[in-house]
Amino acid sequence: MAKKGYFITFEGIDGCGKTTQLENVLQMLTEQGIECVKTREPGALKLGSQIREILLHYDGEVSNNCEMFLFLADRSQHVDTFIKPMMKEGKVVLCDRHTDSTIAYQGYGRQGDVEKLTKLNNIATNGLVPDLTLLFDVSVETGHERAGKDLDRLELAGKEFFERTRQGYLQLAKEHPKRIKVINGENPKEVVYNEVKSHIINLLGI
Repeated sequence: MAKKGYFITFEGIDGCGKTTQLENVLQMLTEQGIECVKTREPGALKLGSQIREILLHYDGEVSNNCEMFLFLADRSQHVDTFIKPMMKEGKVVLCDRHTDSTIAYQGYGRQGDVEKLTKLNNIATNGLVPDLTLLFDVSVETGHERAGKDLDRLELAGKEFFERTRQGYLQLAKEHPKRIKVINGENPKEVVYNEVKSHIINLLGI
C-alpha cells in the first residue's frame, strides 16, 4: 500500500511569522526521517515566479479581477505539477500560502465576492484541500513592524485592507475549525513553535 502524502499550509497576514515556522517544521520532519518538501504561493515554479513578479512588483494598475486570476493561474499550475505529484510520492508538502490567502486577501481585503472566489479556488485546485492549515494571527501593527520597510505592492495596500484581511482569516477559521488551527503569533517564537509542533504531531501521528 502506498504511503499517504500530506498537505499542510501556513497562513496569515504579512509579518505573522508563518515562513519562520514552516522552516522549523521542515527541519523537525527532516530530522525525524520524514520525507517533506517546502513550497510557496505564488511563485514556486518557473511560470509562477514570473506571475509572482507581476503580482508583487508591477508598477502599473492591476485590476482586482486580474490580480485574482493571476493568483489562480499560479495555483492551478502549482497543484497539478508539484503538490499532487509530491503527495502521490508519499511526501509531506509544506506550503507558504494557498487558497485561504486568496479568500482573505482578494475576498475580504479587496472586498470581492467570497462565494465566487471559493468556487474558482475549487476549480484551480481540482478539489484539493489541505489536511491542516496553521493560521498565525497577529495584529496589523505587529505584522507591519515585522515586515519592515521593503514593502511590496500588496503590503502597501494600507491598514484597513489588512484589518479586513485579518478578520477574513479568522472568519475562515470559524467556518473550518477542524482544518484551520489559529495560533497566537504574538507569543514568543518558542511558544508558537511548540503549538505548531503539537498540531503536526497530531496530524502525522509521530
